[in-house]
Amino acid sequence: MVELAFRDGVMDRIRLRERRFDEGAYLFVLAGLEFCQARLPERRHITGGELAIACRDLALNRFGVMARLVLEGWGLRSTDDIGAVVFTLVSEGLLLKSPTDNQGDFIGVYDFAGAFERDYPWGCATPA
Repeated sequence: MVELAFRDGVMDRIRLRERRFDEGAYLFVLAGLEFCQARLPERRHITGGELAIACRDLALNRFGVMARLVLEGWGLRSTDDIGAVVFTLVSEGLLLKSPTDNQGDFIGVYDFAGAFERDYPWGCATPA
C-alpha cells in the first residue's frame, strides 16, 4: 500500500479553514475517491453518497473491525464529516465540484455505528 502525503504547506492552509480533522482524514477521503473510481467502468463525476459509501467500503477493507476507531481518531464520526473534508479540499482547489454538488449530499448517508459495528460483515456473535 502506498502512503499518501500532502506537499509542504497544504495542511497548514487546510488548518486555517478547518481544525476538526487530522491529516489522515483528508488523505483517506482522497483515497476513498480513487477507490470509488477504480470500481467504475470508466472515470466520471461521483456523488457525495457514492463517495461516502466508497469511504465506508475502503475503511472496512483496510481497517476491518478497527475501521470506526481509526476514522474517529482522524475526526471522522459521520458521513457529514466526510462532506466537510471534501468541501475543505474543494475550497483549497484540491478537488472539483459540479454546480449541483453541496455539502448536504453527505448528510446521513449511513450511520457509523451501524456501518462499522452492528452491520459489520464478520460480526456474527450476538450478546447473550
